[in-house]
Amino acid sequence: MPELLEKHSNLMTKGYAASKAGAPLAPFSFQRREPAADDVVIDIKYCGICHSDIHQTRDEWGGSIFPMVPGHEIAGVVAQVGPAVTKFKAGDHVGIGCFVDSGRSDGTVTVADEQYGPGVVFTYNSTDRDGTPTMGGYSDKIVVKQDFVLRIPANLPLDAAAPLLCAGITLYSPLKHWGAGPGKSVAIVGLGGLGHMGVKYAHALGAQVTVLSQSLSKEADGKRLGADAYFATSDPQTFERLAGTFDLIINTVSAPLDWNAYLNLLKVDGTMVVVGIPDRPIPLNASALVRGRRSLAGSMIGSIAETQEMLDFSGKHDIVSDIETIDIADVNEAYERVVKSDVRYRFVIDIASLAK
Repeated sequence: MPELLEKHSNLMTKGYAASKAGAPLAPFSFQRREPAADDVVIDIKYCGICHSDIHQTRDEWGGSIFPMVPGHEIAGVVAQVGPAVTKFKAGDHVGIGCFVDSGRSDGTVTVADEQYGPGVVFTYNSTDRDGTPTMGGYSDKIVVKQDFVLRIPANLPLDAAAPLLCAGITLYSPLKHWGAGPGKSVAIVGLGGLGHMGVKYAHALGAQVTVLSQSLSKEADGKRLGADAYFATSDPQTFERLAGTFDLIINTVSAPLDWNAYLNLLKVDGTMVVVGIPDRPIPLNASALVRGRRSLAGSMIGSIAETQEMLDFSGKHDIVSDIETIDIADVNEAYERVVKSDVRYRFVIDIASLAK
């Protein structure tokens, strides 16, 4: 029998929050909502730092809700389950990704694309089912409906698995959707927190993998991760040499780039998928699309079912993120290092450090 939640259980939670836009993150205590019958209470062990955490705590995308506890790359252990929970039990290793509810029950979206639905409730900086702001994984516990909890394979360490819940699925989803695999030539633009996962997954799927990076400083890393080739985009000859080469390009870079130059690297009927969001519009020359019947597309995370598929695939192929583990007291310094691309390749917070 599942362990039952006690009525009015004490879910006072410790975490770190931004009190206003641009404020340093600081210790913050808050009450998690009263668990419902279909809820799972999770003791958070680790939480990855995503660049979107920085954008939102600094209100760089607009609409941020404060105080804000960021974090949507959550790995932990089930502490309690409600009486209607059938998928999990106390002690299970689980993860929470970028959203904790959706509008799929109102018929406007399907399970296959629930992350794009109008009713999606994000893990933080959103509005929870009880009307309160959602608070994320820079904290010691979280309450989530069982349908949005993900099972982490037993062979994957929780710390290195945490970034799979955003960085992992953000790259796995477009690679699968656009058919990366044997006989396909795939380029990953940028070798950072997202890009290094793209290299690992594209390699495991059997594609021919090339990294396109500003310089060759990470070439050895790229090839260790599974890249077959590595080119510097600061060299104009790269774009001449690789013209018409790729079936699929995944652009992980949020800094403004000349998308036209990258589109010309595609074969006829090739696709470039954007997963990094620049902070200003990118000029586009239609001829880069028309002359090769090419496509420019975007992709955002993945559904719950696809995220579980990604975790299972990761378990089968022993894929996790390359991480640097930090204490939560060092989160503000880590933010500055992320902005400078000074991490290989994902910061992960050890939530046990909250007790220090």
